[in-house]
Amino acid sequence: MTQTSKIRILIADDHQLVRDLVAIHLAGLGKVECHTAESLPDVLARIEAHGAFDIVLLDLDMPGMAGLASVASVIEANAPGRVVIFSGTAPRDLVVRAMDIGASGFIPKSLPAKSLLSALRFVLSGEVYMPISFVTEPAPRTDSPSGLTAKEVDVLKAIRSGMMNREIASRMNLSEVAVKMHVRSICAKLNARNRTHAALLATTLDFA
Repeated sequence: MTQTSKIRILIADDHQLVRDLVAIHLAGLGKVECHTAESLPDVLARIEAHGAFDIVLLDLDMPGMAGLASVASVIEANAPGRVVIFSGTAPRDLVVRAMDIGASGFIPKSLPAKSLLSALRFVLSGEVYMPISFVTEPAPRTDSPSGLTAKEVDVLKAIRSGMMNREIASRMNLSEVAVKMHVRSICAKLNARNRTHAALLATTLDFA
C-alpha cells in the first residue's frame, strides 16, 4: 500500500447493520475501500476474487466459523494482509491464541467510531491493536504468583536472557506481533514501564 492508495478492508460480520454502519463510516473518511462478507465461505471467496485485503475485520460468530481453525484459514488465505478479530465479546484466552497463530489484534465492536480508523492504521503500521482495558483486565488464575500465564513466563524468561522479540518469535514458533502482545500483557501485570524494566523485575520472581 502506498501513501496515496486506499486502504482495502474486508468487514466480515453476519449482521448487515454492523457491516453497513462500519463500511459507511470508514468510506466517509476517504482513502478506504470497503468490502463486506457475511460468512466464512463468503470471506474466503472475497479474498480469492479480490486478492489479499490490507485488513480483514473478522467476526468470530459468523456462519461457518469454528474457532481457531477458521481464524487460521483466513490468516493463511489473506497473507500478506492482516486479520483482526472483530467481535462484541471475545474470550481473552481465545484472542491470545489467535495472536499466537498470526492475528494482528482485537477490535471490539464497542470501540468508538472515531477511534476505529486510528486502530486500523496502528495495525497497518505493523503493531498489534488491543484495547488497554482488554490487556489489563484480570487474567484467569494461574499457578504463577505473578499472575503470568505459562507462555508469558516463557516470554519473560527469554527477555531476561537478552533475546529480542524477533528471536523470541522464532524460538517459540510465534508471530512477532504475538510476542509484542505478550510483552504488553507482561508489562501490565508486573506494572513494568517497558520490557527492560520487566526483565529487571523478573529477577525477583520465582520461576520454576
